[in-house]
Formats: sequence, structure tokens, C-alpha cells
Amino acid sequence: MDTIQRIPGYSNKMMLDQLNAIFKVMSKTKMVTSGRGRNIVTTEMPMYRNMKEPIEKVKRSIEKYKNMKVEFRDYQKEIIQKAYDILVAYNFVYLAMEVRTGKTLTSLGICELLNAKKVLFVTKKKAISTIQRDYELLDPSFRINVINYESLHTIEKLGYDFIILDEAHGMGAFPKASNRAKIVAEFIKANNPFVILLSGTPTPESYSQMYHQVSAIPGNPFKGCPTFYKFANEHVNVKERMINSLRIRDYSDGKPSILELMKPYMISYTQKEAGFDSEVEEEILYVSLKPSTYAMIKKLKKDLVIEGKEELILADTPVKLMQKVHQLCSGTIKFESGNSMILDLSKAEFIRSKFSSFKIGVFYKFKEELKALKQVFGDKLTTELDKFDNEDYQVIALQIVSGREGISLKNADYLVYYNIDFSATSYFQSRDRMTTKERKYNKVYWLFSKGGIEKEIYKAVSAKKDFTVTHFKRLL
Repeated sequence: MDTIQRIPGYSNKMMLDQLNAIFKVMSKTKMVTSGRGRNIVTTEMPMYRNMKEPIEKVKRSIEKYKNMKVEFRDYQKEIIQKAYDILVAYNFVYLAMEVRTGKTLTSLGICELLNAKKVLFVTKKKAISTIQRDYELLDPSFRINVINYESLHTIEKLGYDFIILDEAHGMGAFPKASNRAKIVAEFIKANNPFVILLSGTPTPESYSQMYHQVSAIPGNPFKGCPTFYKFANEHVNVKERMINSLRIRDYSDGKPSILELMKPYMISYTQKEAGFDSEVEEEILYVSLKPSTYAMIKKLKKDLVIEGKEELILADTPVKLMQKVHQLCSGTIKFESGNSMILDLSKAEFIRSKFSSFKIGVFYKFKEELKALKQVFGDKLTTELDKFDNEDYQVIALQIVSGREGISLKNADYLVYYNIDFSATSYFQSRDRMTTKERKYNKVYWLFSKGGIEKEIYKAVSAKKDFTVTHFKRLL
């Protein structure tokens, strides 16, 4: 039913105070005398005529703001108010809020405060259901379209006054803009909306990652640099490296000036500031693979090729050798033909044995690893968060990169890593999936093959360094 719209910049309490004051004025009465002599009658009458419908509208509005389903935490209220001021001044804001501090709800609260009409929320596919739940919980007055980045090109571009870009650092590829950044730029150009960017790690590997996240937004601090290369001339220590006998320009050493220029547009908030007092304990478990798997690893390192009756494993470059050894250490392989195969179920069977009485989240890297988990766990395993949270599933299996952001595994007893990714970003983001403000202790298990490559990868990524072919060569 029709209610009074929020006054821009007003919180729920401010709206309630305003509406109660209006109701008090509109419902005023006066004493009216009629008749003569002994027939004089004094009646209490409304002071203003024809106010029945307006008063009902105000009463409905009071109930609406009184019964808003979400009560924001104090720090979220402060961030919403700060973001309001930044958006009014600059048309975009970057919320650099750490995982589990409530970026999604906070961004939706900002849209409500600014009387949004229709919001486009772009995120990862795995996070869509969580964002829809937050939207329903807030029950705001605006409409929303929640979609993943990969599907963005399939929808109509026009009609949005707000665009929220979740895990915005995913648009940070450089020197060339990623397809993700390009399609987002088209939506911004078509709508000229308010833009809210969200990320717990805005520049996880290089300050240079900031450019393509904001370059399409009018009024961004790098508007004087229409291309990344002009931006690099001012804000990057450009270096030259020799890679495979080729001289390559390296743009990864972004200067601190990048973050300095972004300061007026950014609001940062940490778990510690939010009152989180949780501990993540990690334990490494070593699994013995089948002798045939170790034999294949040894032969591949020696000969760089394994020929079968129908398939071929070729490791004719250091990068391919690193990838093949990585796959084999968790019991799978991708052949030169493009086909792939499970060779060893040791890790999956170890997980079933060790965690049979627990509800767990399992991170895997390669597709065949998921098939191995399904083969061992059968109908006890799901890949969907809603089913894991609300139905009787023991295991949720998530690919490391797609599952490392935007979802909560708060209902899991433990996190278990079937394999490990080469990326330091993956390490730090995925291991924090169970953290909530109420949960004080999280246990994470890493499954490494005895004598395998995983431990060396772990040493690199836990030290905030990506594992590269340079690291791998030292192991040979």
C-alpha cells in the first residue's frame, strides 16, 4: 500500500520522528459547540477537514519504518551516512569492508537512504541467493536485479539509478581492461547511476588494479588519464623484465599516490573495528597417494611426457610441468587432448574417513576433483549453499576461486582444502568463509600429498606471495 517515501539522508529513526510529528499535527482536534440553550452540545472534532486518507497514509508509513526488518549495527549506520555524503558529492563510493562486516546490507541501506528506484547488483553466481535473502530481510522500497558478472551481457542496460559492484577487485586486470570491466562500463555509460563498489581487498596484488575498477565512472580521480598507459606514466613505476627471451613491460608496481587519490571516495572498515574476536586455526594433514601416482609424477619430471594407449600427458614447458604435477598431487590429470580423468581417490577417501561425523565445506581446484568428491560422498554432497544451509547435506564442495568471495559457510563445522590455489588472494579470502562476529573459533584443514608440491605452494601464498614457475623450478 502507498506510504511516504524516505527523505534523502534520513535514517529509520529520523523518519519515525518526522512522521510522528506530522501525525500529531494532522490528528489535532478542537471543541465545537452547537445548539442553543439547554440543547447546547460540545463535540470534539478534527481540526482539519478531509484528512482521513492522508492520516491513514501517515499511519501506514509509521508502521513501515517502525517494523523495518533489519537493525543495522552502529558502525553500519555510520558508514551508510558517510557513504550518503560521498555519493551526493561524487556519484560513487568504494566500501573497502573486510569479509563478514556486512558489505551487502550496508550497500542496500545506502540505496534506501538515497531513495533508489531500481538497483542493479552485480556479483558472483554463488553469492546471488545470499544477496537476495539480504534484500528480502531489509524489505526496502526499491526494486533490485541481482545478477552475476558473466550473465550481465544478457540483460537490458537501461533503467537503473544505482549499480552495486560486488567484489569489485575482480575488474582490476591491467594493462588491458577485462571483459568484466568493459561490460560494466557500458551499463554505467547507459544509466549515469550512483555507483557503489564493494571489496574487502580492493587491490590484493597491485595498486595498479584500481584503475579499471573506477575508470568508467564519471568524476573518478583518474579522469585525466583516459587510458591505462597514461595512468601508468603518472602513477606506476614501470619496469622491464625478460620473460622467455622477450622484454616485457611490468606495470604491477603502482605508486601509493593511487590510494591517496582514492581516499575521498573510500570507506574502509576492518573486522577488528567491527568487534570480531575470532581465531582461524590451520592444520596440515598429509595423505599418502597410490604408488602408481607417485610413479607418474617421477616419470613426468624426468621425461616431460607420459604416453598411454589413447592419451598423452605432455609437460614440455616449466609452466605445464608445474600444472601437471599440481594436478597429479591431488589424484587427477588433464590430458593433452583436453580430456581429464580421476587417477587416485586417496584424498577424497581420507576426507570421508576423517570427517564422517561433521558438516564440512570442501574447497577444490580442478573439475575432476569435484567428480572424485561426488564419487566418494554421493548424495551427501551438494554444490549449492541454500541446500547445505537448509537441508540434510554433510558436504558442500566449492571451487576455490568461485567460492572464495561473497558467501558464508557459517554452518560448516570445518573447512577442508582438497587442493590449494597458486593465488595468495585465494588463500586469504577463502579461509575466512566461516567467520562471523559470534563465532570465536574456526578450524581449517589442508590436505597435502606426502612429498607433493602443495606444501611449497602453501609457504608462498601464506606469505602473501603467488606461487609461480620460479618457485617451482627451485624444487626440481
